[in-house]
Amino acid sequence: MSNMLSQDEIDALLNGTSNLDNNDETEGQSTPSVDTYLTPMEQDALGEIGNISFGSSATALSTLLNQKVEITTPTVSVLQKDKLSDEFPHPYVAITVSYTEGFSGANLLVIKQSDAAIIADLMLGGDGRNPADLLGEIQLSAVQEAMNQMMGSAATSMSTVFSKKIDISPPGIDLLNINEDTGTDNIPDQEILAKISFRLKIGDLIDSSLMQLTPIEFAKDLVNELLNPSGLAEASATLYEEPVTQEQQYDSSHSYSYDNNHVAPVQNQQVTQEIPNAHQNAPQHLGGGRSHFSEPATIQPAAFSSFEPTKLPEAETNNLDMLLDISLQVTVELGRTKRSIKEILELSSGSIIELDKLAGEPVDVLVNNKLVAKGEVVVIDENFGVRVTDIISQRDRIKNLK
Repeated sequence: MSNMLSQDEIDALLNGTSNLDNNDETEGQSTPSVDTYLTPMEQDALGEIGNISFGSSATALSTLLNQKVEITTPTVSVLQKDKLSDEFPHPYVAITVSYTEGFSGANLLVIKQSDAAIIADLMLGGDGRNPADLLGEIQLSAVQEAMNQMMGSAATSMSTVFSKKIDISPPGIDLLNINEDTGTDNIPDQEILAKISFRLKIGDLIDSSLMQLTPIEFAKDLVNELLNPSGLAEASATLYEEPVTQEQQYDSSHSYSYDNNHVAPVQNQQVTQEIPNAHQNAPQHLGGGRSHFSEPATIQPAAFSSFEPTKLPEAETNNLDMLLDISLQVTVELGRTKRSIKEILELSSGSIIELDKLAGEPVDVLVNNKLVAKGEVVVIDENFGVRVTDIISQRDRIKNLK
């Protein structure tokens, strides 16, 4: 019997080995499953956090751009860092957001450069129809300010969700081109990143995606804090670990207030003295399957925490301070008129031009050629001045900006 292999058998073996190698390469390059790193509950929790925080961000952005802004419910997935070039093949704009209080971590917001150009054009007073092809320093600063307002609003919403103060640093901005290895310094170092993708719609100008990249560990910290709030757990432990005696139930000198962080005695001298009599005729149990009570429950008056006036976050204050020294052109307009070219050419010294304003009528005060106030002309020493008599309403000012 011959042990020699035919040429067909050799070709079949070679083709089988080649196919096996190709399958191994395909499996090694496959996209990781989100369920491997995040449970369905964690995915839902991350989506809910993003939905709440970016919902308020849409309102802030709509006010800034004077356009209808929609940010839809997000989808959660995971990415390998070495596959980012496949996910972001075109130039993008990356905004780095770091948490300074409440959480320790950072995430990256990524939008297309074309979308960022439209946002910048709207921020700078344009209509968004003809944005600049290249994003210069002014355009990037405008986008950065828009993202700062968005994330400031998101941090405020997260403070409500997590029942604690959350603050962020002023966002940093970079032009991101992974294929050319530019703007990649602020991408998180972790190999696996959570990607939370939102659909962003701004009027009829933008219908695109806004993506948030965050390390898996930080995403899990957010979920854990949402599902197991530390402040509530500590307060519950303080309230329920120590048994309450009969004497403490009828102690007429204290009641308790609960403010999400601690339980503390509050002085109370009046109501609790009548508690024993109030419970003499109280029913000892409730029907419908509810628990039986062997001891009367203590009724205490509600105690409310005092609230102090809130201050602007330091990041927003710093951003506002950056704008305070910008020079604006203030013009006082006495009136206007229209004349033909012939009449203009006939003007000479001593000619009188009649304006469209009546004597004694207020003059217009313009800032960067936009009407903001009206006033009357006064003389200060040897100089003219204007006493402001009326400020244009905010709605009218917005109309003038269009």
